[in-house]
Parts: sequence; C-alpha cells; structure tokens
Amino acid sequence: MSPRRSYDQYCSAARALDVVGDRWTLLIVRELLAGPRRYTDLHADLPGVSTDVLASRLKDMERDGLTTRRRLPPPGAAYVYELTGRGRELLPVLQALGTWGQAELGERRPTDAVRAHWFALPLLRALEGAGPKDEGLVEVRLEEGDFHVRVGAEGGPVYGDGPAPGEPDARLVMDTDTCTAVGRGELTLADAIGGGRVEVTGEGTLAKALREA
Repeated sequence: MSPRRSYDQYCSAARALDVVGDRWTLLIVRELLAGPRRYTDLHADLPGVSTDVLASRLKDMERDGLTTRRRLPPPGAAYVYELTGRGRELLPVLQALGTWGQAELGERRPTDAVRAHWFALPLLRALEGAGPKDEGLVEVRLEEGDFHVRVGAEGGPVYGDGPAPGEPDARLVMDTDTCTAVGRGELTLADAIGGGRVEVTGEGTLAKALREA
C-alpha cells in the first residue's frame, strides 16, 4: 500500500482531493454505488484501468475508509468490495461532477467505451428532479442494455446493472439519444415522456406520477 500523497494545504477541498483525487478513484465509487462488486466485475466495467492500478486504488480506498472488503458465504466464496457510509456520501459529489461535465460530453467518440449502467446516475438525477417525490424502483431499457435505479434510496445500492430484481414500480423504455439528452439536461424527463420519446409502464405510484408530470 503506497503512502497517501497530500497537497499539504489546510483546505477542505485539498483534503478531499488527497483522498479521491487520484485517477480512477471516483469511477470506482461510481461502480460501487451499484452495491458490492467482485474485483473481476470492477475490472470489466472500468475499461482502460490496469490490474495493478485497480488493486492499488482499492487498497488505498479501504485504508481511507471509503470501502470495505468481505468474503461472500458459500457457494459464492468470493471477495467483494463495497462502499462504507463515508464512501456513499460521494453520491452527490459524483452527481454534481456529472452535471458540471455535461458540457464536456459532446458527441460519442469512436474510442469511447459505454455501459448501459453509466446512464444510471444522470437519469437518477433527472428522476429526482422530475417532480414526483415517490420512492421506488425504476427499470430502464436501452439498446445498450437494461439497468435499474432506486429513487429515494436510503442505504443499499443506488442502481444496478440489468433488469430490476422483482417487479419495478415503473419501467422506462427509450433510445440512447433520449437518455443522453435527459441526462445532459437538454430535455426534461417530463417533456420526453409527453413527447412520446419515453414509454412509461407500471401501476405503481411512481409510474403514475411520471405519466402525469
């Protein structure tokens, strides 16, 4: 485990960057907001990171109290990494960073990797700002794949890859361009739904509120 580098500045922003300012750290947090992940799964969803760097970052994050590592009981018997409460507090930081970075997104480049669940945090931000305050599980279907988000989640995973476990409170079907536009703030979720670009199904209060927004 490498010693922590520091800016040696008595400033809360500098202290925060001492902990999360290294390359890949915040993207690891993004992945772990989906809940416990195995090392191999993290590596697969962080294209471009080397195994040495990922292992080093995970050790540093555990040292700094952002993550813990535990062994799953049989038949899993694999180690998983998960966020601590301190690590989960980075959710609004990532959401604010994503909002700031919308202007940098531009057109998708040929070299850009993409995963369906990378749309989860921007869409969660749009769902929370759409008007309805109902909590619930929302499944989203894109061409790239499915993911689900938990609106108003208190503890536990914020989102997950793949279909929702069980019946979701609402299901949204849209194309990637629409999801990108909503995530970037170019199109409100209410306008996307009203304009027929997002199909909302489900009988939960959240689905009804979205249709009526």
